[in-house]
Amino acid sequence: MMIGSLPETIELRCDSQPVPYREALAEMDARNAAIAEGSARELVWLLEHPPVYTAGTSAAADELLDPRFEVVAAGRGGRYTYHGPGQRVCYVLLDLKTRARDVRGYVHALEGWMIAALGDLGVQSFRREGRIGIWTQDIDGREAKIGAIGVRLRRWVTMHGFAVNLAPDLAHFSGIVPCGIEEFGVTSLQRLGLTVDSATWDSLVLARAGEFLADLEKPCGVEPACES
Repeated sequence: MMIGSLPETIELRCDSQPVPYREALAEMDARNAAIAEGSARELVWLLEHPPVYTAGTSAAADELLDPRFEVVAAGRGGRYTYHGPGQRVCYVLLDLKTRARDVRGYVHALEGWMIAALGDLGVQSFRREGRIGIWTQDIDGREAKIGAIGVRLRRWVTMHGFAVNLAPDLAHFSGIVPCGIEEFGVTSLQRLGLTVDSATWDSLVLARAGEFLADLEKPCGVEPACES
């Protein structure tokens, strides 16, 4: 049986109220361990957080410009990221031991999941070599980040995932150098003229989940899982 495009072996959670980041991180840690031990199902968790800056393992102190919100060490890869209302986060906890053991392919599949869901809204988005995240053309014609990505693997079980800007307060990003990239800004679906609520976005993400899971069966270098 499938839930949306998820098999019943994967639990789906869709939270309508903001979940404090530290609370979500603790839940992910516990669930990661339980999945690795075989005592819990895998999980796809869609949610939002109260305003918070999260620091990845490569975060540089000088990229925290104005710590106006709580700053939390996330344990994931990457640098500083902002989470807050109007940004929908998708945490993905999957056991890659039961799939192709391929970290690069996993990240590529996550990126493709975002790109496909945004495409269903008519938003063309893309990867850029050397720049973490998913990018699109902003209203000023420049490229801007619309989706962030950060992952961690422990015992081949994934943690963290991706976040897409539906309608956050973009001024909140000014307290950090998002993902260490100074020369490009951030944008949102709202800034691009689209009104998309979390329920609508969740349905688009879940509709593309089957394709994402299929990509995880292909080792990196096997099209289309790792095409550039």
